[in-house]
Amino acid sequence: MTRALVIGGTRFIGRHLVTELLNSGYEVTLLNRGTHENPFAGHPDVEQFQGDRTSGATLDQAAETVDPSVVVDCVAYYPGEVRMATRAFSDVDAYVYISSGSAYGPDHIPKREGETPLEPCTDEQAVDDSHATYGARKAEGDRAVFEAAEAGVRAMSVRPTIVYGQYDYTGRFNYWVNRVRERDRVLVPGDGTNIHHIVAVENVARAIRLVAEQGVAGEAYNVGDHEVLTLGGVVETVADALDRDTELVTAGGRELRRLSDGALSPTAFPLYNPTPHILSTEKLAALGWEPLSPAAAVERAVEWTGDPERDPGPDPAATRQVLDRLD
Repeated sequence: MTRALVIGGTRFIGRHLVTELLNSGYEVTLLNRGTHENPFAGHPDVEQFQGDRTSGATLDQAAETVDPSVVVDCVAYYPGEVRMATRAFSDVDAYVYISSGSAYGPDHIPKREGETPLEPCTDEQAVDDSHATYGARKAEGDRAVFEAAEAGVRAMSVRPTIVYGQYDYTGRFNYWVNRVRERDRVLVPGDGTNIHHIVAVENVARAIRLVAEQGVAGEAYNVGDHEVLTLGGVVETVADALDRDTELVTAGGRELRRLSDGALSPTAFPLYNPTPHILSTEKLAALGWEPLSPAAAVERAVEWTGDPERDPGPDPAATRQVLDRLD
């Protein structure tokens, strides 16, 4: 069987990716520090190489010891880490870097690989750890992939938009699942037509495997659900999956601020984006990518009742106040 090395692999995207690879006949080695519980402990086709991915020596040792055919880098957050990895794994059949839709600069609709410019990244931004530089750092990681490909490495990147599904530790999608599960009336910012393209984690895992197997060196591939939902559509799809008769109550920015006595703004709500964010997935589809529909993916996602590590969203008391005043 083909041996895949997954850098990360125990939390969210990596966890689903390992399952995808196992179901596709791969043997898998996880490279991580061992600080998170390993859900694949004891699995006969999964091994663990413990070490720090930010260490070049660790990556070199993993390359020699594991001798992988495929490497998927789920936790490269700095361009220097990507450059280090593409050097260590320069002779693998495929190196796939998990980038982000945040790597894009202008708000093109839709954002296309090779057409929509990427965020610029200064030397200072490349080593900064703030959320404000996340997109710039991911964009520079993409450039590191392109440089490696020019040097002969079969390196590629996958750019997912916001990812949802089981084991999502960010809590962004789970915020809306909990609102629908617990309440008959759900407050949605704006008029419900705001669009921030999202993607099921199963679709991301399929995309990563497909790019590793069939992608072209030096290319990036967007990944987002085939059907683009509005925020209101997301909430309605969640309600359908939970078989809940949910009323969506909408309020624009001024109304939110007025009715909440200044406590709420639209951007406090997860998945809200003031401008449409849509990724073209034509390039990925051309490889034969067959994604789950949002309805099918959301049905899977709401089955998870675990607690995310993060708890985003507006102040609950303020949202209740707005709902009461709109009743």
